[in-house]
Amino acid sequence: MDLILSLAPTGIVPTREMNPNVPISPREIIDDVLECSEIGITMVHLHARDEEGKPTYRKDVYAEIIEGIREWDKDLVLCVSLSSRAAADYKKRVEPIELKDQLKPDMGSLTLSSLNFPSQASVNPPDVIQSLARDMETRGIIPEIEIFDTGMINYMRYLVSKKILQPPFYVNVFLGGIAGAQIEHAGMLVQDLPEGSLWSLAGLGNAQLAANAMGIAMGGGVRTGLEDMIYTNDSRKVLATNVDMVKRIHAFAYEFGREVMRPEDFRRFMDMKRGRGQYGF
Repeated sequence: MDLILSLAPTGIVPTREMNPNVPISPREIIDDVLECSEIGITMVHLHARDEEGKPTYRKDVYAEIIEGIREWDKDLVLCVSLSSRAAADYKKRVEPIELKDQLKPDMGSLTLSSLNFPSQASVNPPDVIQSLARDMETRGIIPEIEIFDTGMINYMRYLVSKKILQPPFYVNVFLGGIAGAQIEHAGMLVQDLPEGSLWSLAGLGNAQLAANAMGIAMGGGVRTGLEDMIYTNDSRKVLATNVDMVKRIHAFAYEFGREVMRPEDFRRFMDMKRGRGQYGF
């Protein structure tokens, strides 16, 4: 199978002070995504920032980003973040998936449990997880499932048994977090995913480069970008750009004889239709 390449360009934590290459404004995010799309990516995991550069849930900001990307690239798969770290209140948290017609995202993130990051918690109670999944199903939006440990896979299987989640699934497996699975757990986690799962490996911080290499070597996909790591490698001497990270994935993929999956092929695998009223534009 071709290599799913998911770009996470911005995130919640990185700031311009940390790395001047982090895209903050809608225009900067749009430009970064489109430049990476020209190189070749399958999908993009979008976070939005407000006028002060702080993480925001506001659908008007997401609308500007989505519209700007789709003006030039109508095939790229767009996923919006529904993280509690941008908005704890449920009504605010779901704003990005309330967008309609050509502004409707293809996917929304769905983290399957609560967990701790270095300075903040991602709070995801069972009722909120199930409500997010049902809201996305009602709106014709596919969950981008986020897995950080084996317990989340157990919960995924529970949601599948209750028909709250339906195949096919797309799963990001995160490695290297302070409260989650590590690089050495990758094989076990992937092997335990429910049947019908397409998956990518994502590495947090110093784990990104290893996770990307493993995802390619194991026959899965990868997630890369400044959301997860702002340096080129764990020596932390050279600040990264999203473009450089995408080019590196292409170089790795070439060595393993793998092509980056086109967005239209990902849509076919996920039964994700184009067209207003379905999935995106």
